[in-house]
Amino acid sequence: MRTTLLAEIRDLIATHAHADLRTPVPGLLLSKVDSGEPHHSLTEPLLVVMAQGGKRLLLGEQVHEYRAGQYLLVTTDLPVTGHFVGASPRTPALGMGLALRPAAIAPLLLETPPHRGLREPSPIATGDAGADLLDATARLLRLLDHPADAPVLAPLIERELLWRLLTGPHGGLLRQIGLADSSLSHVSRAIRWIRENYAEPMRVDELARLTGMSPSAFHRHFRAVTAMSPLQFQKRIRLQEARSLLVADAGDIAGVGHLVGYDSPSQFNREYRRLFGAPPGQDAARLREAAAPAAQLP
Repeated sequence: MRTTLLAEIRDLIATHAHADLRTPVPGLLLSKVDSGEPHHSLTEPLLVVMAQGGKRLLLGEQVHEYRAGQYLLVTTDLPVTGHFVGASPRTPALGMGLALRPAAIAPLLLETPPHRGLREPSPIATGDAGADLLDATARLLRLLDHPADAPVLAPLIERELLWRLLTGPHGGLLRQIGLADSSLSHVSRAIRWIRENYAEPMRVDELARLTGMSPSAFHRHFRAVTAMSPLQFQKRIRLQEARSLLVADAGDIAGVGHLVGYDSPSQFNREYRRLFGAPPGQDAARLREAAAPAAQLP
């Protein structure tokens, strides 16, 4: 049964995946990628089910790998680097994603028994997708062929998928999204502030007040969630935003650096090269000359 379901999921993704990750079903994303080139991205809370191929994901010094028949769980916004393993035009990597919404998770917490397991050390987890999870995934994807049914049935299937995750081995991790007073929720406020104000000067004590923590506790929890310090996180966001701006428009490299928060052009060039492996102008020119990259799930 599991093999049959995985084959159906693979076929549905191959049929409906386009350059844009989004689909007509709210929160449902599809990815079809035929290249293994490293890809820097900013995640969102997401469930990903891999139907074909595999992916290796790097968060700080942490490495997470998942393959066909497995799932990835991401519980907050994170700057990650990933590449698909063995992806090619003949056998592209195929994946389905579902946005994880606190408003959908919180009501289910009232129905689940208290979680007494140890807090998971990372906001990212991987695991084997059981037949029940794959069955619900397949039914959600079938709605792409029956769009009139989606408004009624998609929320029910989303609820089922969340229930399978909450009652599974990584349920404690998913609970953190739905709990308003969890350490993940507190740190996520700081993450959102950095994402929205990445070019602004950042004071850790002010971010700590935003989360309701002492500076030392905030720094400890932030690193536990993101595998980075707040300063390293801000730097990654700045550089990824600069890369997007340079690919879209060559413009003035020093001006782009200043726009994302760098006062020193030499520091911007140095840190950009350290992350992406080439100076800003050279890296952006290479990306513009290459074929437009396919949208990717984490």
